[in-house]
Amino acid sequence: MTETSPLPHRGIARRPLLGLGLLGALAPMRAREARASDDLSAVLDPSARVETLYDEGEWCEGPVWAPTLGGLIFSDVRRNRMMLIREGSRAEVFREPSNNANGNVIDGEGRLVTCEHRTSRVVRREADGAITVLAESHDGGRLNSPNDAVVARDGTIWFTDPTYGIDQAEEGTPRPSEQKGRFVFRLAPGSSLAVATDRFVQPNGLAFSPDERILYVSESGRREGAPAEIRAFDVADGRISGERRFASGFEGVPDGLKVDTDGRVYAGTGDGVRIWAADGRPLGHIPTEGPCANIAFGGADGRRLFLCAGRRVLTVETKVRGAAIRT
Repeated sequence: MTETSPLPHRGIARRPLLGLGLLGALAPMRAREARASDDLSAVLDPSARVETLYDEGEWCEGPVWAPTLGGLIFSDVRRNRMMLIREGSRAEVFREPSNNANGNVIDGEGRLVTCEHRTSRVVRREADGAITVLAESHDGGRLNSPNDAVVARDGTIWFTDPTYGIDQAEEGTPRPSEQKGRFVFRLAPGSSLAVATDRFVQPNGLAFSPDERILYVSESGRREGAPAEIRAFDVADGRISGERRFASGFEGVPDGLKVDTDGRVYAGTGDGVRIWAADGRPLGHIPTEGPCANIAFGGADGRRLFLCAGRRVLTVETKVRGAAIRT
């Protein structure tokens, strides 16, 4: 396993993606520019520019701001490696091979928690670089391919377990599922792994509201007949209830989710980042050329939004701060 080795500088330097501002005229994206009715004034300055930080990936995913590790960590899932972008610097290989790592999150002690497709594990990187396995099986069988995770303030890890890493050779190792479903799991400190909900076909991204009383989860099983939607659940005493549809009707399927300190919900979708108010009212759209898989807030003040969109990692300065980032 290799950590923090530099890549050649080609293609790494920042450059504007939308040279005329956020809603500027990048020809392939005109059809997907935000509508005049979109209201992102509280989120973005009109002159905000989306810039490219990295464009040498194959399928970038799982971004997380990791101050103790030096900057932005993300997974290049299909290249079987994890990358690190330090502030003002070029990308470096952080971990290779990565076991086709996907989602990443930082826990309350600043440690990196990672979902691995190839090994069907959720692991934690300790301060000395050692890897601790947190979850790899349930009810006598291996997990499918843990995809994305969040860590609550009490240290409980919630993660999704769809089958992408055992269905697709480029993202893991094809094999039959050993689980009875594709679950959202909950792993509380000192407790065994528990199913939080079994009501998804392919659960994907997830995020908490700022007060952690609501859990949002993406359903990405459209190819298997499931609706492409984001659902919301009430959270109390480690249990979820009150399942309801929060958002639907967007291009592609919802993938990674994030929430800002005002409760707005951000989702990677088939044509960029879609944003909703806490009450479910659509606010607007940050377009990308092709699907946006996942997003993260970070930077020194927590106001930079990072977007993983295919082979690229993009960034834009916002007026808001992510609800769950740790600086």
